[in-house]
Amino acid sequence: MSKKIAFLTAGGIAPCLSSSIGALIERYNELIPDAELIGYLNGYQGLLLGKSIVFSEEVKKNYDVLFNFGGSAIGNSRVKLTNVKDCTKRGLVNEGQEPLQIAAEQLIADNVDILHTIGGDDTNTTAADLAKYLEDNGYGLTVVGLPKTVDNDVFPIDQTLGAWTAAEQSALFFENVANENTTSTRQLIIHEVMGRHCGWLTAAAASDYRKRLDTYRWLPEINVCRERWDVHAIWVPEMELDLESELVRLNRLMDDNDCVNIFLSEGAGTDAIIREKEAAGEELRRDAFGHVRLDELNPGKWFASRLKDSLSADKVLVQKSGYFARAARPNGRDLELIKRSAAAAAEAALAGKSGVAGLDADNQGEMSIIDFSRIAGGKPFDIDEPWFGELLSAIGQPKTGKVAGH
Repeated sequence: MSKKIAFLTAGGIAPCLSSSIGALIERYNELIPDAELIGYLNGYQGLLLGKSIVFSEEVKKNYDVLFNFGGSAIGNSRVKLTNVKDCTKRGLVNEGQEPLQIAAEQLIADNVDILHTIGGDDTNTTAADLAKYLEDNGYGLTVVGLPKTVDNDVFPIDQTLGAWTAAEQSALFFENVANENTTSTRQLIIHEVMGRHCGWLTAAAASDYRKRLDTYRWLPEINVCRERWDVHAIWVPEMELDLESELVRLNRLMDDNDCVNIFLSEGAGTDAIIREKEAAGEELRRDAFGHVRLDELNPGKWFASRLKDSLSADKVLVQKSGYFARAARPNGRDLELIKRSAAAAAEAALAGKSGVAGLDADNQGEMSIIDFSRIAGGKPFDIDEPWFGELLSAIGQPKTGKVAGH
């Protein structure tokens, strides 16, 4: 019997969404070539509104085109199906309607047998809510998610899709930005990297950037020396920041190199920024999941304003690599993981097993179908990872303690 299989992508984009759709199509072409495939437009928003697109035979035949594109071919949105108030306010459901019920009824009306959700912790915990609702109400439908997020912060996933590429692209971004150190004396450059709660991307980007520097030829006789282009500090939310001692160290580097380059996770210091703004009576907007919008906090600018005088900086430059990095197409390493994950997801879906296909940290990092109940966001970066300790040692930054709660 033929199957009808639906796809949706949700949350922020990452270098894996279009490719994950392509990889799923590729596997279904092998397993069940006569399957009908559709995509809900703009994530759960499209599901609630009944807006979808059919994947034609031309799309099924040319799935590999999607491997060369970032973003999502079927669009994204941030919608939480259990946030009735937000869904109603946005016109996605009518007053008094239950979003989970509307979503379930749309899937049934569309005769969908399998739903693939591609997104981060919010997307997949929402998928978990939907899968449970379907099960509790006797709807026979399988939901299998794929774990996307550049932050690499989903429990218990060892490596989320798109994160390796985002780190590589963040490094590439700063490779150009670092040349700005030649535009002024005593220049402070802050590279703000995505990562609300988790510093993995910031650390991985710094590591990848320094590996790129290993390939450079230098000419110190005219100040083209590694010391000026190097990373001088890596600040992540999981690590205590002894700002007083860091300023002593960074002032010395500023005196020596005429510049300081800091890789800053956008989540580092956000609690302090929120407290400061709310204490001043400022009302901060939050998204459907309750997260304060980071573009309103502007962590890089906040740190820049506090460091400029302390480092006697003549010029301060804050650059954000987030949109540049997350919009990239996947690199070879990520694409391989995407294809492995998609293959596991398709096989599990046809076997009627719901969950998230990913590298299970609780199962020796094996590719597994992880029960939705085990999926959660906010997984911290382990600052005790040996490679991170070696990275800090290489740039001369003392390793401090872990922040409480991490």
